[in-house]
Parts: sequence; C-alpha cells; structure tokens
Amino acid sequence: MKEEILNFYKRTSLYTDLGLYKNFAINLPNDIKELCLLQRNQIIHPFDLCDEKMRNDANSFYGDMTKISKTSLNYENDLFPTAQSMIAELLRRNENYSKDRKIEDKIHVCCREQAILLTSILKSKGFSARVRSGFTTYCNISNKEAGDHWICEYYNDKEKRWFLVDADMYFDDDILLEYHIDFNLLDIPRNKFIFGAEAYLGLRNGKYSDNEIYYASSPKTIGIKAALHGLFYDFHSLMNDEIIFLHLPKYILDKDLNLTEDELKELDDLATLMLEPDINFFKLREIWNNNMKYRIMSGGLND
Repeated sequence: MKEEILNFYKRTSLYTDLGLYKNFAINLPNDIKELCLLQRNQIIHPFDLCDEKMRNDANSFYGDMTKISKTSLNYENDLFPTAQSMIAELLRRNENYSKDRKIEDKIHVCCREQAILLTSILKSKGFSARVRSGFTTYCNISNKEAGDHWICEYYNDKEKRWFLVDADMYFDDDILLEYHIDFNLLDIPRNKFIFGAEAYLGLRNGKYSDNEIYYASSPKTIGIKAALHGLFYDFHSLMNDEIIFLHLPKYILDKDLNLTEDELKELDDLATLMLEPDINFFKLREIWNNNMKYRIMSGGLND
C-alpha cells in the first residue's frame, strides 16, 4: 500500500475531525472489539425507536425503552451529523462514556453516524481509516434483500490489509444469532458487503434485480435509484467527504434520479474505478478534482 494513500486516510474531514475531543478519543480503548462494544452502548438505532413494541419494551437489549421521553426525536441524525457533535452531546448528557450509559442519555443515530464516529476515533489514534457505504443482507432478519448500510474500514499495519468493521450491528451474541450473522463483524468478509459501485454495476449487468437492492426511504427506493445513493455516498466517503443522507449531486436530484443512458454509462466508468479504490486512487482523485458535477450537492435546504 502506498504511503501517500495511507496518509490520505489518516486525514480528517469536517465530519470526522474531533477538534478538542481528539485527546478524549485517543484515551478510549485500543482494542477494536472493546471500542465497538463501548460505542454501541452509547447509541440507539432510530428504527427500533419507531417500533411501537420495541419502544414499550422495558427489557430490551438497549435497556428500559419506556424511560425514553415521548417528546424526544426518534431520529437525531439531523442534530449530530459529525463525530464531534456526537461526542459533545454524549458527554453533555452524561460525562460517563461507558457501557453502563443510561438509556435516556443515549443518542439516536443510524449506521452512517456509527461509521463516522468509529472512523474518527481510529483516525485520532493514528490509523488509516475511511467510511464505506453500500448494501448488505445481514442487517435484515429475512436475509434476502440488500438494504443500504454504512460501515468503517481501517488499515491494519501488522497484517498489511484493510479490515471492514460494523459498529452499528455489533450486539451481543444472541442478537447476532437472531440475524444469522455467523462471521466476524470486526473483519467482515468482502462477499458479505456490497459496496455502492458493486450494487450499481450489478444492477447494470443483471447480477442483481431491482428488488434485491433498496434504500430505506419511505416508501423504499429500489434498483438503480437506490444504487445511486450508495455509489455517491461511497465515492464521497472514499474522498474523505462523508456526506449526509439528504445530499446527492444536484444534477441527479434535479432529474429525480432518472438519468439518461449516456449519463449511466459515464457512471459505469466511475463505478468500475471504485471497485479497486486503492489501485485507482489517483484516477479517482483526478475525477474528484475535475468533475464538479459529482461534488455540487443538493438536498435538504440546498434545493
């Protein structure tokens, strides 16, 4: 692995920079398992808060869900889009950052925020780390459809390779059994995660059907439109720019994700390079630096 590439992924973005909380992160556990378990105990996934049965469960794996205020937001993603904002709020609610955090002091964020938080902590500790976006079946108990998901990838200097890590799904063993997860979430096999480019190209060449790839909007976004989310989330993440859910390139959102065949062919080339992001790192950086339509974002208030 070229040193220039590894150094690039040690750099932070506005989403992963921890500012004055960097020393706090450095002093967190160095063991990746301990670090993920600790982080998992600070956060409740909003999907579970939206489940009425789960919301009334006094004995859930999160703790007593009935203690969460009815007025609290199920989704706090808009409040905490950056790692720094997440740590600041967690410490504001309770300065004891431990596995025993009270349920009412946890924040409610999704896999994107989990991936950004873990990546930022690893960067603070000197690791080369990056957020990755794509799709996976292992988050669904049915294990059939591949839904959108974000994870962390860090470089292990001893083994000279990248490790895929999922802090969002790193529950106790009984939960892993329920989801039929029989592999190590601290070193996810490459065939268990469909990167954004793989989903996009797989739909283009017929490997996947539209109903196999979805983005968890309401109603679900399926097929190429879903893959476009994963493709650009991952492209921006590979460039150290971990954009929020609401943001996609303006030229795509202006067309409601209905692109022409020529536009799709252009993205075929980008996606093909993204299949090997380290081998094609400098080509991807050239595209990033010169193709502004991939970087001019729209969504949310930026319509």
